Amino acid sequence: MSSRPRGSGALVALVALFTAGYLAPYLLPTVVGRLASGLGISPSQAGLVGSVLLLGSSTAGFTLAARGERIGPRTAARAGLLAMAVGYGSAAATHSVPLVVAGAVLGGLGSGTATAVAAAGIAGQRDPHRASSLGLLTVSATAGALYLTLPHLSAGHAPPLLAIACAAALVWPLTGRLPGATRSVREAAPAAGPLPHRRAGAVLAGGILCWSLAQNALWGVSGRIGLTQAGLSEVTVGAVFAAALGAGLAGVTAAGALGSRLGRAVPIGAGTAVIAACVLLSSAAGSLASFATGEILWNAVYPVVLSYLLGLAASLDPRGRWAVLVGSASSLGVACGPVVGSLLSESAGYTGMGVVLCALLLLVAVPMTAVARHASGRPLVPGSVRRRGGAPAAVLAGTASASSALVPQMGAPEQPVTEFPVRAARRRTVKSAFRLARPSDRG
Repeated sequence: MSSRPRGSGALVALVALFTAGYLAPYLLPTVVGRLASGLGISPSQAGLVGSVLLLGSSTAGFTLAARGERIGPRTAARAGLLAMAVGYGSAAATHSVPLVVAGAVLGGLGSGTATAVAAAGIAGQRDPHRASSLGLLTVSATAGALYLTLPHLSAGHAPPLLAIACAAALVWPLTGRLPGATRSVREAAPAAGPLPHRRAGAVLAGGILCWSLAQNALWGVSGRIGLTQAGLSEVTVGAVFAAALGAGLAGVTAAGALGSRLGRAVPIGAGTAVIAACVLLSSAAGSLASFATGEILWNAVYPVVLSYLLGLAASLDPRGRWAVLVGSASSLGVACGPVVGSLLSESAGYTGMGVVLCALLLLVAVPMTAVARHASGRPLVPGSVRRRGGAPAAVLAGTASASSALVPQMGAPEQPVTEFPVRAARRRTVKSAFRLARPSDRG
């Protein structure tokens, strides 16, 4: 969105929006499991409801990417939070499957809107990777606390849906810190210009769609793997998920501290390979030890890679359009995940499903790593080119062969600038003061 939210107050609001928008995907295993047990539907049907919920989220993101600047961050955020509260709240209040599906779709649209506003605002921050890491840190902590709490509440599908609705209501007061739509924003929107880095952005969007699909295909059935294949209780499975999200907190903290020291290609490529191995381990788990090891290690690495992917998308366009589109593509993959996971697990078993998903992750790691390695993006903190060498530094930053030691990196602290007055004497120059240079003048 054009009116970039700046300052610590706006950052708090963006992180809160990010948390509310991402909470539904993070709670997907317990939502799908509670839908199946509470409504008396099959696991495949419950997975389909979860997919419809997340499909609404991705649809809202794609729509807002094209029209968000006309609305303004504050109005769009409030509309999304209202849709979340009404949709998830109404779905929790009824046992009618059609009404639950309708409420889930409305809530998903709200989640996607909140996520899109947060992604666009984070892309305009001074350090998008740090801001996205902070958002992932917050949503991991919130989801981990809920995984510890929800098993002790009443049975049925209502508690996880009510938790998401309450999160939306709690975030609502913070939207006052976001800017609203102004006349200048509406007038400047048509002059936004075409999307930069179209090829790299398209490859990244397609890659993250498959990346999210593969992982959420397993995430959507992880609860059933723990309950049926590993023979664990719901309380134990919830404790494993909470520990896994706690490991995610440590991973995101490490990613935020690491910053751009390793670039983006290494965390994305190597991290995806580790995730693929964890998917194999979790899908074949037959005991608490193997199930917990796979889930905890997986969730420790997953948010790290995701933070670098979101930071890479934000770097491709400072206006946040690629951040919203890539985030929506990720939501689309998340939406398809539960259905794909249910179908694969029913046809090939959990272990066979893990083999297929592992192969898909390894395949998509190649193009995403290539984009991270070769796309120039926005490697500098806004204003750092002017303060660290002007045009020569900008030329180096846009050159793929430039040494990374010479290019100011994203998130590096800016050099202090001291301004002092310079008095320049005005001299009147006349044309007669200039003459042609001759060979005899060199001597």
